[in-house]
Amino acid sequence: MLPLPSLTRRGFLHAVALPAIAIPKQTGIRIESVSLSFEDIRYRSPYKFGGVAVDRATLLNVECIVRTRDGKTAKGFGSMPLGNVWAFPSRTLPYDETLAAMKELARRLGPITASYKEFSHPVDINTSLEPAYLKAAAEVSASLKLTIPIPKLCMLVTASAFDAAVHDAFGKVHQRSCYSTYGPDFMEKDLSNYLGAPFRGEHLNRYLLQKPRPSVNLYHSVGGSDSLTADQLTTRLNDGLPETLPDWIRYNGLHHIKIKLQGDELKWDVDRVVAIDRIAQETSPNVEWRYCVDFNERCPNVDYLLEFLRKLKEQTPKGFARIEYIEQPTARDLKADRANVMHQAAKLRPVVIDESLTDLESLLMARELGYTGIALKACKGQSQAILMAAAGQKYKMFLCVQDLSCPGASLIHSAGIASHVPGVTGIESNSRQYLPSANEAWKGKFPGIFEIRKGSLDTTALTDKGLGAVA
Repeated sequence: MLPLPSLTRRGFLHAVALPAIAIPKQTGIRIESVSLSFEDIRYRSPYKFGGVAVDRATLLNVECIVRTRDGKTAKGFGSMPLGNVWAFPSRTLPYDETLAAMKELARRLGPITASYKEFSHPVDINTSLEPAYLKAAAEVSASLKLTIPIPKLCMLVTASAFDAAVHDAFGKVHQRSCYSTYGPDFMEKDLSNYLGAPFRGEHLNRYLLQKPRPSVNLYHSVGGSDSLTADQLTTRLNDGLPETLPDWIRYNGLHHIKIKLQGDELKWDVDRVVAIDRIAQETSPNVEWRYCVDFNERCPNVDYLLEFLRKLKEQTPKGFARIEYIEQPTARDLKADRANVMHQAAKLRPVVIDESLTDLESLLMARELGYTGIALKACKGQSQAILMAAAGQKYKMFLCVQDLSCPGASLIHSAGIASHVPGVTGIESNSRQYLPSANEAWKGKFPGIFEIRKGSLDTTALTDKGLGAVA
């Protein structure tokens, strides 16, 4: 995707809009209290991505009570898995140590969030608190003597449940969906205050649907160690859920598949996609299949990706044509990896930024390097997700919503983003595969989110107040 005419990333970041005289909104909220808890869940079967097999999750659940200027109060709720394997990857720090760091950070973010006593909109609250959140992450890294400091992505994941709880409470105290609170009637500042001068005079509601789309395509995940066919099963779970790809296709009426690849074994990666494409076609030959291939940043360079695409097209031209987009093929540190530009690959398929996307600067750098799409994630915070959704639409980027094996309230949150952002092609939702026990309490009210029958999430029920996660 070409950059905007005569506008460099450096120029963009310094093109700050002139401050407007803002009259304080009477709709602002003040945070009264914050509480948190943790919930441990075992995976139904391990999920392998990024070269690591994950078999457990810890949910961070946050409750937040807010008050308006005229004394009305409401309680908001936010929940998110502390996906430390993804958010805080390390070859030297063990799983328990990175998880412990995230839990300690969460304990510190609670009082920091509760200390915010201005009457503000949730996006402004989150923007104001981010420097304190980053400082807390540095302090936890020092106090725990971590050999690798907590990265910004990890901070965002930890803070996301707090941000969600504040947005949820804001909607509830005003008796409406959060997605109807992002216009000038609720927000003092326009988008130029968050995204720079090109957005002067625009508000978030311009880039969001007031009501959810009725359905969103579901991307079924095939992990790196998942059995594709019955002959590959070493043991059966016999728990009533599918255990092979053909069974999942029939059970959920699938038409979109997300394929986790290795990124360091070219033949395996090509063979894996060829096999999945063959199985999909044999199981449902009349379906218009679409695939996403996700290397979780493990490709050593862009040449590996280009060779993968070349070989895949040789072996299965139709399978190649079914790839809808490519997700984060190379390392997340864009500043240290500037040689891996994606311009050539992006001519073949949209290349989506995921792990690297932590702020506006990283988005603009990704565009310079040839990335043409954005993976929106609830686990990076509601505030960031909707701001990046606005930026992505402005610059005509490919949009999708990705998962962190989000169950329960976090999946409802993620589905809300997917159904309210125009142009989103689909949503990954794999907790039904790997964490089904965590969804049981939510099935009754949201059957279309947790029980898939036609390969899509039925999002018509996402009309409750706040973020909609009311059990």
